[in-house]
Formats: sequence, C-alpha cells, structure tokens
Amino acid sequence: MVKPVLLFGYGNLSRGDDALGPLLLEYVESNCDLEGVEILSDFQLQIEHALDLENRELVLFVDASVACDDAYDFAMLTPARDKSYTTHTMSPAAVLDVFQEIKKQTPPPCFLLSIKGEKFELGEGLSANAEQYLTLACQFAGQLLQNMDVKIWREQATDRWN
Repeated sequence: MVKPVLLFGYGNLSRGDDALGPLLLEYVESNCDLEGVEILSDFQLQIEHALDLENRELVLFVDASVACDDAYDFAMLTPARDKSYTTHTMSPAAVLDVFQEIKKQTPPPCFLLSIKGEKFELGEGLSANAEQYLTLACQFAGQLLQNMDVKIWREQATDRWN
C-alpha cells in the first residue's frame, strides 16, 4: 500500500553539504510522526523515480543547493523538461515531467525544500554553516509534516518570506 505523502531526500553523505537531504530525512525519522508518510532516499534523482510519485497526495523533495539566498527555500514544483532530462541525474521538475509523460496524468502536488550548502568536496563533513541551515530546515519540515494539507503547503511556498 502506497502512503499518501512521499518525503524524498537525495544527496551523497560522502560529499560534505551534499548530505543535507538525507540528513533531514534522518531527523524526520527520529523526531516526527510519520503516519501516512513514506521516506525515500537516494544519491540523485533518476528517471525511474517518476514512478514513486504514483498514487501520492503530496510529495516533498529535499536537497542541498548553492542557490539559496537564506538557510533554505521552499517552492512548489511544476513539470518541466530541462537539460537534466537526458543526463544520469535529473531535476525534480524533470521527474514530474516524466511522470506526466508516462502516466498521462498530472503529477501530485510536489514541493522542493532546498537547504543552503557551501562545500561539496568528497570525504568532507558538513560545513559549520550547513549544520545551522539544516537545523532550521528540519524545524520547517517538521511543521510541514504536522500539517499535510496542500493548501497550507502552497501558502508556505508563496508566503515564506513575509
């Protein structure tokens, strides 16, 4: 039986701040009520992950990002065929596009929680700043998982900076 909410963190635990996605999942597993939530982790998004969206009500992707202005960003995703479509790693928007293409239906509401990362060297641990950003992102994710309502998530995605 597929759980209605998918929490999908991706990144490499051996590459410094790239570990932020999987580390957030560890926090959630230890500190949050996961009734109705499936946890999935991988090194990177691939075309096969489109099938993980099937029969979901909400999906939250979690990843490290160098593009965050603050500790984390939270955005609603839309399907998009970008340049990652033909590579060995994909963007979340490209995964949604594949889902739409193969299932001939609109994907479930999907969101991306990007956590600011700075250092991604092989063999490194988390940077001091990334540890602080992770703490803030974990608190935010915990609040999201207490209110698994797409309307609330949409409001958070658009009104987070107010």
